[in-house]
Formats: sequence, C-alpha cells, structure tokens
Amino acid sequence: MSTTLKAKFDTRREAEMTVERLVQEQGIERTDIFITTDGADNSVGDEKAGSDTEGKDPTPESRDDAALEGKIVVSVDIADDARAAEVKAAFKEFDASDIQG
Repeated sequence: MSTTLKAKFDTRREAEMTVERLVQEQGIERTDIFITTDGADNSVGDEKAGSDTEGKDPTPESRDDAALEGKIVVSVDIADDARAAEVKAAFKEFDASDIQG
C-alpha cells in the first residue's frame, strides 16, 4: 500500500537537504519526491538561506528580492510503510514542521 508523507520547511535549503538525504542515504527515487510551495505563489520559503543570503567579499551587491512567500512543501510517496519512520526522521533532521502521513 502506498503512503504519502508531507512536511513544510522554512527555507528552500532545508527542503533541498532533506531531498538529498532521502535520495543518497535512503535510496528513495527522485521521481517519488515532490517539492512545491505552501500556496499559489512562487517562494523560496519564509526565511532567507543559502544563495538568498548576503555573501562574503568579493561578491556582487547584496540582493533583497528573495521570494519569501510561504513555506516549501516536500512530499514523498513510499510503497513500504516501514520506511515512513526513516522519511519522518529526515524531515525532522532538517527542521520540518507540520509533518503529515
């Protein structure tokens, strides 16, 4: 029986790190992982992180146009319910909120 697990992340970086953990260490296929926004607008999350933050010298002038329009949602389809705990652990490792499934 297939199960879908979902979680929300404050930053795009946290969502991306979670996906890499699931793919590289848990062997989940990328085609079973979906990333979207928590709403209709384009968003990089609620907080700046990674390339959305100011860099060290020498860099171009800092930008202030990150699309902070809502959380990032990661959902994972798994066929084996026993793997749910592993997926939820990865969500928690990268500070997910509102974990469902």
